[in-house]
Amino acid sequence: MSNIIHTPGLVNVDDHSATSATFTVEPLHSGYGNTLGNSIRRVLLSSISGAAVTSFKIEGQTHEFTAVPGVKEDVVDIMMNLKGIRFRVYGEEPQNLRIVKSGAGPVTAKDIQTNADVEVVNPDHVIATIDSSKGKLTVDLVVEVGRGYRTIEESTVRKASDAIALDAVFSPVVRVRYKVENTRVGQATDLDKLIITVDTDGTITPTDAFEEAAAILVNQYTALAGKTRVKSEPVAPAVDTFAGDDMIGGEEPTALNTSIEDLNLSARTTNALVNNDIHTIKDLFSLNDAELRDLKGFGSKALDEVKEKMAELEL
Repeated sequence: MSNIIHTPGLVNVDDHSATSATFTVEPLHSGYGNTLGNSIRRVLLSSISGAAVTSFKIEGQTHEFTAVPGVKEDVVDIMMNLKGIRFRVYGEEPQNLRIVKSGAGPVTAKDIQTNADVEVVNPDHVIATIDSSKGKLTVDLVVEVGRGYRTIEESTVRKASDAIALDAVFSPVVRVRYKVENTRVGQATDLDKLIITVDTDGTITPTDAFEEAAAILVNQYTALAGKTRVKSEPVAPAVDTFAGDDMIGGEEPTALNTSIEDLNLSARTTNALVNNDIHTIKDLFSLNDAELRDLKGFGSKALDEVKEKMAELEL
C-alpha cells in the first residue's frame, strides 16, 4: 500500500434530472470509499438546510380532532397534507403565510399567499378539497428554516393559542445511495472509487446539497485537527477516463495529467523525461517516436520502456 494518502477529486457529475444526480469521486485511499460515502450520506440526510410548515391555524377550528364545514378532509388530513409542501425560503426568520380559498374545488399549494422571501416548489400539491359552492377555507401558516427533523416540543417559536403545532422534516434530501468500486493510479491498484447518488425534493439541487454536506464535514474535521496537517498528493486516476482517443464531455481526460514520476519508470528514463521538460502523460503524448529518441539522454531502450508502461496502463 502506498504511503501517500491521495487527495480525491470529483471526476464526474451525471445529472439524471433537476432533482437527481450521481457523483463520482476518486482516487480514494484504500477503505476511504466507505468512510467518505457513509459520512457524506449521513450528513446529506440529516443536516442540509431546508424549510417546512411548523404550525397552522384553520379559521373556526381550535384543535385537530374535528371536521371543517364544507371541506372534504378533516383537520388531521389537512395537517398531513401541509407537511408535503416544499418551500424555498430566502432568509432565516419564520414566515407567516395565508391561504384563503372559496368555492368548490381543490385547494393546492399555489393558493398560498407568499411574499418575496418564500417560494413554493410544488404548487400542484393538494392541501384540501372544498366540496360546497358556499364553502370557504382560511388557513394561516408558519414556515421556518431548519435542519433535519424537529419535534413539536423542540420548537422555539411561540404559537398562537389556537394554532396547531407540527413536527417538521426540514431536510430537502429525499434519498442517498452509494457504492464503492476499485480504481487505480499508476501501479497502485488498491484504491477506491466512490459513486454516490443524491435525490432531492426540488428546493435544492443535488450538487448544492452534495457541496454543502462536504463543507459541513470539512468544518467539523478542521476544528478537530488544530494546526496538524498531513501531506497529501492529488493524483488523477489512470483508468476509466478514456473513450477511445476522444475526450469525454469535451474535457481533457484526467489520466493525461498523471505525473511522469508516478509511472514507476526507471530512474534514468524518468530523469531524462523530466530534464527535457516532460512532466505528465499529456506532455509525453505530444511527441512522436522520432522526437522522443532525439531527446537528450533518451534513447531506444527508454522508448521501449515507456511503451511497455503505456501498454500496461492500457493507455
